[in-house]
Amino acid sequence: MEADLAMVGTLLVIAVSTILYATERYSIEAISLGVLAAYIAMFAVIGLPAGHGEFNVGEILSGFANSGLITIVALLVVGQGLFHTDALERPAQILVRWVVKHGSIGICVTFVSIAALSAFLNNTPVVVMFIPIIATLASALKSTGSRFLMPLSFVTILGGMTTLIGSSTNLLAANVARDSGAVDLSFFSFTPIGLIIAGIGLPYVLGVMPLLLRENRTMAEAMRASGGKQFIAEIPIRAGHPLVGAESKQGMFPQLQDMTVRLVQRGERPHLPPFENVKLQPGDIVIVAATRPALERALSTKSAVMGKESGEDKPLGVVTLAEAIVAPGSRLIGRTVAQSGFRGEVGCVVLAIERRSRMPRMPMVDIRMEAGDVLLFAGPRKAIEELRGNRDVLLIDWTAADVPARRHAPAAIAVFLSVVLSAASGIMPIAAAAVLGAFAMLATRCLNTRQAARVVDGRIIMLIAAAIASSNALTATGGAETIAHGLLSLLAGAPPGVVMSALFMLIALTTNIMTNNAAAVLFTPIAIGIAASLGLPAEPFVVTVILAANASFATPVAYQTNLLVMGPGHYRYRDFMVAGGPLVLLLWGAFSIIGPWWYGL
Repeated sequence: MEADLAMVGTLLVIAVSTILYATERYSIEAISLGVLAAYIAMFAVIGLPAGHGEFNVGEILSGFANSGLITIVALLVVGQGLFHTDALERPAQILVRWVVKHGSIGICVTFVSIAALSAFLNNTPVVVMFIPIIATLASALKSTGSRFLMPLSFVTILGGMTTLIGSSTNLLAANVARDSGAVDLSFFSFTPIGLIIAGIGLPYVLGVMPLLLRENRTMAEAMRASGGKQFIAEIPIRAGHPLVGAESKQGMFPQLQDMTVRLVQRGERPHLPPFENVKLQPGDIVIVAATRPALERALSTKSAVMGKESGEDKPLGVVTLAEAIVAPGSRLIGRTVAQSGFRGEVGCVVLAIERRSRMPRMPMVDIRMEAGDVLLFAGPRKAIEELRGNRDVLLIDWTAADVPARRHAPAAIAVFLSVVLSAASGIMPIAAAAVLGAFAMLATRCLNTRQAARVVDGRIIMLIAAAIASSNALTATGGAETIAHGLLSLLAGAPPGVVMSALFMLIALTTNIMTNNAAAVLFTPIAIGIAASLGLPAEPFVVTVILAANASFATPVAYQTNLLVMGPGHYRYRDFMVAGGPLVLLLWGAFSIIGPWWYGL
């Protein structure tokens, strides 16, 4: 009787937590902690017997030490290393030019390529890396990002369902199946059927979805509208500088092709454009007009043309850039940058200045600041944050970002490829390859510990820990077996293919109410129980769980990548239902036919 009470209590905790996750009334962390607390109260304090095995505090909290969770976090760190070094910047530039030339065909090829990449890299960092690229592509095609950002999330999910490491969902479900002794899935175990299902979903995502999505101005596009503004900056030429000996050709300097040279100050003599037979030499000061991305590249490349602070010989290194507006009534009005004292007061420097009314043609040392000027600061993040308390400037918080460490991009790519090849070839377990890859990103200085820590999302950790606790409780109390028998009794006499189809739809509905990770962990033991009851191999049913849990298209809370694009795309909850709901039904119908045929059931 008490064992039945424990099972009912477990099912009640799962039901209540599912409703709370769906309503979003409380934070994910709070709900997940409440789930863990409920199980501890039930099994450790009250002492309800599990019935089918021991279930103590260690079992309840085992999710925090789960190898799947550790693998997910480590892969996110690897992805962050690629993102922080802008390792894909050059391919992206080539891609933008190619897409502009080929139009719709170029967009299709781009998304198929992203889907292929997401098969070998966790979906979340792929989406993070490609949001600005897709926004740029949309602008180049004279469209809005809202037509392409939701498809970006969906193609990564479709691509991620094709390999073991393509999605955290796959790793978690495979972990549960392996720990139960039912089946040990390899890297490409479900790749063929995953490719078929993804291939059916891609034409819908690329051809139909853009027609269903509202065309609206996105946050990214609003930011980009002001992101093309030109800053005035200066480049002091000292002995050993990369620009020493650079000559003007046809009035321009090829080494500064993404900047407009407005003045070359040589002692008391200014050289104005068009520049003819001007050869840069130590002591020159080059005044340029450039966008912020161009200035970032000048700071971060291996032969950085702006790699030294004014008056110093050491490189700037990895810094944070942020923009701030000179406030009305500021004490800076009428002063030059050199007179501002920012270097001594807060430890950061003014790298460039932007003035909307006119573009000064003079060295920065001679420019006197005015109210409304935008200053581009460079310095350690701590120093940038201290600008919030400065009354003379208004820090624009969302502009603060670390300068990408592009000089480490080759190392980041090498680490990424090593992780993928090690896991795909079976040289070492995926968890080992991911952890070693995360360490290598830190050891090669592709990112520092603070940057790596940013991807360790507490919501993901708590959600997975709570889901694993629920999965363990469901198994220990016999709840998984009971649900499996209940589903079988409803489908008594039905062919295995019908059972797989019903299981797929049940999981697809659940994954869009909860999250795909939680659904995968909860339904894997149920699927294994169903397979055992039918006397069939567990693999077809575990793969059913993986593919169905990845069908997280109908709500923004179903998967993290949906949440990532919701803000930049200005999407509403309803947009996901309208555009993603039909995709869920499409994949369900496709799997209902292909799944049983593929596994011969």
